[in-house]
Amino acid sequence: MRTLTTVLLLCAAAWAQQSGARPQDVATIDGVVAAYYDVVTGPAGQPRDWARDRNLYIPGVKFVAMSEKDGKPVAQVMTHEQYVQRVNDWLVKNGFVEKEIHREVRHFGNMAHVWSTYESRQKADGPVIARGINSLELYWDGTRWWVAAAVWDEERNGNPIPKEYLP
Repeated sequence: MRTLTTVLLLCAAAWAQQSGARPQDVATIDGVVAAYYDVVTGPAGQPRDWARDRNLYIPGVKFVAMSEKDGKPVAQVMTHEQYVQRVNDWLVKNGFVEKEIHREVRHFGNMAHVWSTYESRQKADGPVIARGINSLELYWDGTRWWVAAAVWDEERNGNPIPKEYLP
């Protein structure tokens, strides 16, 4: 049994490397969430590794950025490429550090829902410029975790982060 497990892990690692995914990014839920934040985080002038990011998600993944306009919810639905086009120049020009500060995971069978509370800064030691919650839908395909969808909303007046989602 131990030999079979070792062979399966080696095959998964080889497949992940062949697909461009880092094995440590997709082997566990912790790895996926860490990579999710790591890719967008970096100092001003540092290019982001969007190929690494792309390998976290299923083909055709949808990103949904929630906001409000005139008191009404607004959902900006994007592909991965649209998301990259939306944020890349700003992240590289200004620097950005996004850090998970709390996590709730609901796991059943081969699927997991991750509520990940975050805070954002422009520099690691800078003031917090935003806080919110990322909602990630993940599934396990037998060899790795995939993000099937990512939805987020920021804290704002009238939309505070509930206490149960804070450290």
